[in-house]
Amino acid sequence: MRSVRAKTTIGATAVVAVALVAAGFAVLMVLRAYLTDQAELQAEVTAREVASRIAAGADGGPITVPSTEDRPVQVVDEDGRTVAVSKDLERISGTGSADVTPEPRPTGDGTGDDSDENDPDDPERGHVAGGEPRFSRGDATVDGDTAAYRFAAVEATTGDGRSVTVYAGAPLTVERDAVESVREAMLVGLPVLLVVVGSVTWLVTRRALRPVEDIRTEMAAITASEDLSRRVPEPGTRDEVARLARTTNETLAALEASVERQRRFVADASHELRSPIASLRTQLEVGEAHPGLLDVPGAVADTVRLQQLAADLLLLARLDAGERPGRSRLDLAALTREQLSQRGTADRVPVTVAAEEGVEVLGSPGQLARVLGNLLDNAQRHAAGAVTVSVRREGADAVLAVGDDGSGVPADERERIFERFVRLDDARSRDEGGAGLGLAIARDVARRHDGTLTVGGSPEGGALFVLRLPAA
Repeated sequence: MRSVRAKTTIGATAVVAVALVAAGFAVLMVLRAYLTDQAELQAEVTAREVASRIAAGADGGPITVPSTEDRPVQVVDEDGRTVAVSKDLERISGTGSADVTPEPRPTGDGTGDDSDENDPDDPERGHVAGGEPRFSRGDATVDGDTAAYRFAAVEATTGDGRSVTVYAGAPLTVERDAVESVREAMLVGLPVLLVVVGSVTWLVTRRALRPVEDIRTEMAAITASEDLSRRVPEPGTRDEVARLARTTNETLAALEASVERQRRFVADASHELRSPIASLRTQLEVGEAHPGLLDVPGAVADTVRLQQLAADLLLLARLDAGERPGRSRLDLAALTREQLSQRGTADRVPVTVAAEEGVEVLGSPGQLARVLGNLLDNAQRHAAGAVTVSVRREGADAVLAVGDDGSGVPADERERIFERFVRLDDARSRDEGGAGLGLAIARDVARRHDGTLTVGGSPEGGALFVLRLPAA
């Protein structure tokens, strides 16, 4: 059972079945209790009516039971003898006696002071006892018909002072027939209702999951065609399926952009590597054929450029793979002085430094040094006569700024220059410009350190690159 639709249908049907069975059982119990209470009420009314007539009967006369239709009545004295029964009562159980033949009153029973027996002012004679009656369940046969009855027992005192118990029964046939009818209706209706619930759940689930199937089909087609420009259909609803479709399309868009960026990266890298390799090969072939014409400085320059490009590509690959920077504590002012000392006199224009002491960050010294070096290389490439470096603390941030007095970066190009292999028109020359990876690497490193790298205009008129990092 691998289908969500089947699981949902079976689960819903099972829950409804359990609920219906429990509800049906409760209904049967309530119905049975109600009908039993009604039978007890009828039996009690009959018993009290008979007891009242017995209490109002003649002193010392025989006890007679009035006609009670289908309600059997039995009168039992305090010794357990049956003294009266209703008409056509042939058998009875569940009362004080199983005997349905009245026994005559024994001679001498109740003897003593006859004046006391016939004293009409004796409060203990000729009345029906109060209180709740006793109830019991039994069977009785009346005129050949046997049925179940609910019996009510009421105590009474006859006019001559005898204590008797009147048992009157009310048939439970109505209760039994009603409960049986409801049970049969439930047994017939429950399967039908479960079939309806299962069918409706199946159809509703099918309709609800149809967009999911459309998404799965489209994703399978995208996987087979490898066309990441395709998108899955988004339903017009605002439910979880619609959010799933939108998230899937966002993932496809990000994946498409990533693949496109990777493809462009490979193409640009191949193009950038081809030039120095071709130049180096040409020089070596010329040197092999004509040793005197070998341009050794040019070959060394091409080799250095090739080495730097390979190092940049390797660093970008590590950054794209999610490599996390180190968490060393370092001083940006000290890092700046160290980088400038290593560059020595190789810089084309002088560098002015204004660095606050004690501005510390947590990160990778090598990667942050690479960022500063790339920014300095870019400034040296475009500066007219001056490069400035400043280090300061602004609130919770450590700020490293590198500016120049060159032509600056146009406002509409200030984000594009951080893309890989992007060079503006005035930096297209590979002899003077780089491969277009320095600023891309610098921004990636800044982001890996939870910082930002932006470009704006410097007071000297050129470009001002600002690196912001969380201060340690």
